[in-house]
Amino acid sequence: MSVRAEPVEAFTHTVRVKPFHVYLLLCRDGTYYVGHTDELEARLSHHETANEGYTATRKPVQLVWQGQFESREGALAFEQQIKGWSRAKKEALIAGDWERVQALARSNQGLDGLRPAQPERSVVPSEWSEAQAERIGTQLNRGSAPPERKVFPREPTIPVRPAPVEGLTHKVASILDAIVSGQAMLQRRAIAKAITLLESTRADHRAQGDELLTALLPHTGNAFRLGISGVPGVGKSTFIEALGLYLIEQGHRVAVLTVDPSSTVSGGSILGDKTRMEKLSVHEQAYIRPSPSSGTLGGVAEKTREAMLVCEAAGYNIVIVETVGVGQSETAVSGMTDMFVLMQLPNAGDDLQAIKKGVMELADLVVINKADLDPDAATRARAQITSSLRLLGLQGHPEHAHHDERIWHPQVIQLSALKNQGVEAFWSEVTRFRQLRSAGGQLAARRQQQARAWMWERIDAGLKHRFRTHPAVRSALDATTQQVLAGTLPASTAARQLLSVYESDAVRAEPVTALEPPPLRPSTGSGRPEI
Repeated sequence: MSVRAEPVEAFTHTVRVKPFHVYLLLCRDGTYYVGHTDELEARLSHHETANEGYTATRKPVQLVWQGQFESREGALAFEQQIKGWSRAKKEALIAGDWERVQALARSNQGLDGLRPAQPERSVVPSEWSEAQAERIGTQLNRGSAPPERKVFPREPTIPVRPAPVEGLTHKVASILDAIVSGQAMLQRRAIAKAITLLESTRADHRAQGDELLTALLPHTGNAFRLGISGVPGVGKSTFIEALGLYLIEQGHRVAVLTVDPSSTVSGGSILGDKTRMEKLSVHEQAYIRPSPSSGTLGGVAEKTREAMLVCEAAGYNIVIVETVGVGQSETAVSGMTDMFVLMQLPNAGDDLQAIKKGVMELADLVVINKADLDPDAATRARAQITSSLRLLGLQGHPEHAHHDERIWHPQVIQLSALKNQGVEAFWSEVTRFRQLRSAGGQLAARRQQQARAWMWERIDAGLKHRFRTHPAVRSALDATTQQVLAGTLPASTAARQLLSVYESDAVRAEPVTALEPPPLRPSTGSGRPEI
């Protein structure tokens, strides 16, 4: 028996799909939190009451924007886009300025090129008062009306990473402005971008770096530059953290530039010095930048001088340079800082070791670290090094034959960085050094001589780079190298032949008087030869 189905009446209404929300919260510390949900009110209540998560320690929070989407996939995709946006782009979204959002998506202009990393660094806006914070918290009380909603067009197609603007002016101006007068979050990001730009070997990046460095130069020169060197394992990083925290307590802003050795096998570098500065690395008044040596000799990186100027322009009044673990001949840091500090260990050698020429005779202050492990050995080492420094100072410096309080004589002190003992005494010696050298004009003269030496160093590096990349030299290099390897051509003869190829093929200008770097001459009061 067949059963005839009764006709079913068609639905006369449409099913309402539950929307998905993407929302943007302004936290108490000035950062933004981005999320998505299908229960907005319940989610806001969770942010208000939860004791874990990003917003738990940044309450109260304020809902500043939300948009609706038909699908969870669309909401999630747009949430990921907003997380990659710059602060300026988020603020344009909050203001409902769709034209500016699109303009920022098409170009990387102004400060918008400095996209803060996610999550954003916590910085409490100075213009917020306690009353304003309480008002923001009141707005999120359960049952209160949320702020007016600004509905974003569905399924937006804004690229997460807009193409950079061609040219130099906009990029350099944006980084410069953020370094000199930007907010704390943008400034730290800009410092990192500037140092990375200066360290780049690309020709266009080097041109941008030169323009940026020239623009930063008027804002530099107000910081005290401290170079710290020593053998591997002497405790440089531990000491710098103890010193940095002490200086911050005294009201200073501290920048630390650390240099890690690069592998001669793989070319890589661990960059692990920052891990030994756990407290200093997260402090708002400190900035730490590790860099690889990349084959540069002398204990520093090729662009350490440029990085120092960037930190000075950002307002850090104490700039510390930590070298790689050095021996007796790595002395480059003494030629780029105001004061050179050499760290030593107890039982590190005898009297003869202490008077060897090299890094010891350039030290302004010698620090015997880990003195708590063997106080007697530390005392003996201090006496030996003090005697050696006196001998090194007398040689060629008759003014050191008698004690003169107006002249700085290299000192030796003991301390324990791990136990935070002797840090205050160390800084007292540094302060006295700075006062004596500044009063006699020697500090300014030293910086002028260092700038001249820096110029000649870059000339040497530039000429070497041009020689290696010259087409005629590159074409003759392989055959000449094979002759050297086969033993049919001496290496010195091969070098002269390649130089002749470079000189004969280079474009020659009008003859000029050959430039020679200035000779070394002793300076007054430091016991070191100056350039």
